[in-house]
Amino acid sequence: MRIFLRYIIACLCLAAGFNATADDYPSRPIRLLVGYVAGGGPDMIARVLGNNLAHTIGQPVIIENKPGAGGVLATGLLAKLPPDGYNLLLGETGQLVIAPFVNKSVPYHTLTDFTPVAKITTDPMLLVASSKSSINTMEDLIRQAKAKPGSLSYGSSGIGTIHNIAMEAFKTSMGLDIVHVPYKGSGQSITAALSGEIPLLITSITAAGPHIRSGELHILASTSAAPLPMYPDVPSFSKYIAGFDFSSEVGILAPAGLPPDILTKLTESIKKAVQRPEFKEQLKDTSIAVTYSSPAEYSASLRANMEKFEKAVKAAKIQRE
Repeated sequence: MRIFLRYIIACLCLAAGFNATADDYPSRPIRLLVGYVAGGGPDMIARVLGNNLAHTIGQPVIIENKPGAGGVLATGLLAKLPPDGYNLLLGETGQLVIAPFVNKSVPYHTLTDFTPVAKITTDPMLLVASSKSSINTMEDLIRQAKAKPGSLSYGSSGIGTIHNIAMEAFKTSMGLDIVHVPYKGSGQSITAALSGEIPLLITSITAAGPHIRSGELHILASTSAAPLPMYPDVPSFSKYIAGFDFSSEVGILAPAGLPPDILTKLTESIKKAVQRPEFKEQLKDTSIAVTYSSPAEYSASLRANMEKFEKAVKAAKIQRE
């Protein structure tokens, strides 16, 4: 009996200590992993969020870039870290939703190894044409692709990227034969489109924006079902395929097992951070839409996207080496 009482007292002390830690959270800087190099889109979002989150949560947010394997390296690292609220990941659709289906393997299970904390942004894609191309509208594209199968080509940032998958889903649904030309990243694909090496390109609005404004590229359609605030007159792929909607979502995740009270503190602080005028001001020149959603909503979105992208990957038979 005495041993049992000592065991109960020890457990109560441990629990009291843990609750005190949770009540005091955060008491030190928070680490935010980014699976891509500094200076890219995810890194930019992470730094804008980190600056604003530091104001709402009361501790510095340290951005740590861990590039490798399209974000898979950083995501796998997070899965092994303690769920203490001090280790977070800025995750996007490519590493969380697409990689499990196009890579031979990944060292994590998206729906079970992480705690979704909040979705923060959504970034749709654009199908654009080079100014050197004869394609000016989606109707031009569809007409030529049907009249001369295989005569058109489009570029993307690589095999198995969200750009590639979205375009292949469109092609498959429309029964079009358009040749895919993969490049090593958005920079190379943009250069190819500007030079006229490829007539068509699917890429992010952020990457295409400066060249659209200069007239070197013109927009054919958006992958988003919703109208784009920056380009309200641009047609969506959903005009041709009901329900078509492919966009890159960015959110914050923690390792699985994050205590509920810490999750609540994090979620509330992130919501306040993205609502700050400074956050919106720092993103105003991008196409990125601030689309905050709760842990439950973000979790449901991840699950729905995994189902959608799995079907698209299998239909297009996309596989990375």
